[in-house]
Amino acid sequence: MLDLKFVRENAELVRSNAANRNVSVDLDLIVSLYDRRSDLIQRVENTRAQRNTNASRMKAKLSDEERTRLVAEGKNLKSTIASLEEELADVETQLTQAAEALPNMTHPSSPVGDDESANRELEQIGTRPSFDFTPKDHVALGTDLDIVDFDTATKVSGTKFYFLRNEGVFLELALTRFALDLLQQRGFTPMITPDIARVDIVSGIGFQPRGPESNIYTLEHEDTALVGTAEITLGGYYAGQTLDRAQLPIRLAGLSHCFRREAGASGQFSKGLYRVHQFTKVEMFILSHPDDSDRIHNEMLEIEKEIFTSLGLPFRVVDICTGDLGGPAYRKFDLEAWMPGRGDGGEWGEITSTSNCTDFQSRRLGIRYKDSDSGQRGFVHLLNGTAVAVSRAIIAILEHYQRADGSVVMPEALRRYTGFESIPPRR
Repeated sequence: MLDLKFVRENAELVRSNAANRNVSVDLDLIVSLYDRRSDLIQRVENTRAQRNTNASRMKAKLSDEERTRLVAEGKNLKSTIASLEEELADVETQLTQAAEALPNMTHPSSPVGDDESANRELEQIGTRPSFDFTPKDHVALGTDLDIVDFDTATKVSGTKFYFLRNEGVFLELALTRFALDLLQQRGFTPMITPDIARVDIVSGIGFQPRGPESNIYTLEHEDTALVGTAEITLGGYYAGQTLDRAQLPIRLAGLSHCFRREAGASGQFSKGLYRVHQFTKVEMFILSHPDDSDRIHNEMLEIEKEIFTSLGLPFRVVDICTGDLGGPAYRKFDLEAWMPGRGDGGEWGEITSTSNCTDFQSRRLGIRYKDSDSGQRGFVHLLNGTAVAVSRAIIAILEHYQRADGSVVMPEALRRYTGFESIPPRR
């Protein structure tokens, strides 16, 4: 959530930002409710002061007539305060609901545009593979290698689920261990997080837990939901806390299952492992002092680049445009790997993203910092970034490292984790 005082004092800037991000908001209503709330707060304080004055007068020596008058006045003030507080609570609820529709502000360097077509490519790293045979996509490869089973998963769980089998199991474990080892070496604390979170934590991080546009699975008769990313539970880990500035930055690496409804996701680029309802992910999550978050965001991007360079996969870095950012992000970078099996001749596909969410999430979650020396206080900045989304990393590895005989060679960086150098075809 944005600082409402900032919104009131910069209404046109906030209005323009919302328009650039394709978000429809009633800013006039928000400003009106903010002013009404301010007026009610002042009236409540003034009336309480009158009540205190009235109570002080009651302690003096009074005639019966004066005491009767002050008692009546005290009752009226008490009733007025209760009425004003009720009105204030209602206005605060309306203001919060209206303000929750506002997206975060946007980094001035982010490209302005309506959708992913306006995203800006920053660089390409690695060399796209060339084949002297017709490459297969990961669905055909996974079937021929007997490491992924989509058909049985559809019978058991429904569409967009899968079983991993044989070497596929060890490939997933290898990717997670490879990522966690690298992150631990860079000062991240490894964590395995719960797969369920309270809906107030889910909404606090900026996900919509309910409604037709929600990507979250809520649990029936429970005030909880399955998490779509460890970002949710890692943010919730510090909810309501005030941290000493000396503790910052706090670097966490969360391993979790991720559950997403992926409502409406279809098309040739969504098949197989690319958009699934459940997958495993290692997530980077950092709590930062506001002065450091831009620098740390770039560091997270460099870590993502290091991971996929180490895996020998060609990728590009994309600066995400305003219309494609999502509500909490101030700035976002994606890595897109070259996937030879997509389309007619290969295509880029997203494998990671990293976002600086500034204090947008920490305001909702109540995560603050204090400087013991200067006395400075404020909300921390929260940043997140994918280290490895296993299902998409598997796509890139299978399609990039496939060979003419139908086998798939393992990236050298993973071989000490997998225990094998290649996966032979079985069909």
